[in-house]
Amino acid sequence: MQNEIQLFLKNVKSICPELTEGEIEGFSKKLSVVTLEKKDYFICSGKIQKEVGFITKGLIRSFYVDMSGNEKTVRFYAENDYATHYTAFITQQPTKYSFQCLEKTTLVLVSHENMQWTYKTFPRFEKYGRLIAEEILKIQQHRIESFLFQTAEERYLEFVKQNPDLFNRISLSHLCSYLGIERQTLTRIRRRIARK
Repeated sequence: MQNEIQLFLKNVKSICPELTEGEIEGFSKKLSVVTLEKKDYFICSGKIQKEVGFITKGLIRSFYVDMSGNEKTVRFYAENDYATHYTAFITQQPTKYSFQCLEKTTLVLVSHENMQWTYKTFPRFEKYGRLIAEEILKIQQHRIESFLFQTAEERYLEFVKQNPDLFNRISLSHLCSYLGIERQTLTRIRRRIARK
């Protein structure tokens, strides 16, 4: 448990190096660790997300269910990612997404209440919160723009390039759902790329 917390705190310090040892130690007392099994849910659609999870080991998929009852993958979260529907977390409103473990996953948790306490007690942590929020916004914006300005093949090639370790850890059906394409389309894209 201490190892996971140390990994998380190292990440926090890399994002916000000006935080003092005292501030980091005070924050560390507000953290907890959980390990979830494959297929367990970290967050369920329709529920209020009470905690942000920093993944130290494992893999999570976020998805929603469309009007036809199909699961649509929105994002994959692996080691050193923050598993959160951030807008729902900061507003403490029910999320529209479910977060399910694709592997046994260990997360360091910080609750909404403890995050607010940390901001009040150690104001420098507000910069850390802002930087994380900006990073999440950039990822979301890029995801939207990939559907507006890229072809399915370009989205696939970028995913492979950006996530070489992740590629072999997820199923083709989840990847197709994430890319917004049918399985046959992905097969054609891969064949075309192999011939180049």
